Amino acid sequence: MIYLDNAATAPLLPEALEAMLPYMQGAFGNPSATYSLARQAQKAIDDARRTVASVLNARGADIVFTSGGTESINTALKGVAFALKKAGGGNHVVTTTIEHHAVHHTCNYLEQFGFEVTYVPVGRSGIVDPDDVARAITGKTTLVSVMLANNEIGTIQPVAEIAAAVAARGRELRRKIPLHTDAVQAPGYLPLDVATLGVDLLSLSGHKFGGPKGMGLLFVRRGTPFVSQMAGGGQERQRRAGTENVAGIVGQAVALFVTDSRRDAVVPELTRKRDLLARRILEAVPDVIYNGNPERRLPNNVNVSFRGVKGDDLVLALDREGIAVSAGAACGSSTWEPSHVLLALGLSMPEAVGGLRLTLSPGTTEAEIDEVVRILPGAVASLRKGATVLTS
Repeated sequence: MIYLDNAATAPLLPEALEAMLPYMQGAFGNPSATYSLARQAQKAIDDARRTVASVLNARGADIVFTSGGTESINTALKGVAFALKKAGGGNHVVTTTIEHHAVHHTCNYLEQFGFEVTYVPVGRSGIVDPDDVARAITGKTTLVSVMLANNEIGTIQPVAEIAAAVAARGRELRRKIPLHTDAVQAPGYLPLDVATLGVDLLSLSGHKFGGPKGMGLLFVRRGTPFVSQMAGGGQERQRRAGTENVAGIVGQAVALFVTDSRRDAVVPELTRKRDLLARRILEAVPDVIYNGNPERRLPNNVNVSFRGVKGDDLVLALDREGIAVSAGAACGSSTWEPSHVLLALGLSMPEAVGGLRLTLSPGTTEAEIDEVVRILPGAVASLRKGATVLTS
């Protein structure tokens, strides 16, 4: 199998697995208890929290462990929105048209409770203008959420500039407006320093960077209005109830540290391979659109639309040849629909339907790229010859 769907999930790092095993076997204590076995588990969590904080340049106390990126995003948006609405701080949320479904669907949920949501559009290359975000803010805005890197087209948003624009607009309105970023796709590829980014909340998902599935984390800056969304015990400083997944927490922290420490060495070579793959696809297949900004994008992301082809059909055709890719966000594949991200870029329905995402890993070889480019043109030609596709 040639695996080119690393944006969907990454393999578990050996370092993470090794760190997890003791807490899946002998050191199995519940960290909420007080005896020595429990204290051992609690120390592992405390150490993991410090490790995560060191990568994010944050306080350990500002890190909340969750069950994944979706929970982190839901917790961030609902936690801040409801806290500020209760305090009389407004009922308005600002986000963008290309956010992950975890953000959009949470915003839909908030609308059921009287919130209004503004979706700021992006340009053709998938970049949002910080000034457009600032202009969308009103006296009722409780929260702004803009992703750091898009999960489908890989475009990197100017989050630090957006943070400055949001802060300036907040000063005009004489209020603090929290900024959240979905950084799920960023670890190992982009710096995650929350001070440099200027964000108040940041969401991550462990399995995207070599940690275990079912683990995520949320950074909540001290002083950010927040109400817990999980009722129960007092875990995570009263912010997320539930017995902690000690092994998962440990593995996620190790994976984050390892991937971040390798970032400077990985990114240049991965960028070269990304550009090689994109160039060769554009050369080998006619009627192809390269989606997103060609430079301001994640170093592992290639997203292309093939006119006259359905992306999900192409995924199946390539799978039969031992190549794993996706037609968009993996979490939406069970209920297929055209990519809302590609439509937001201004692509037509047929062009959006023909989208294909290929995401490399540091281990992707040029021989694998050669094989993909050898097989892909024939698969596209075959589907164009025999498939019935949308024409408008």
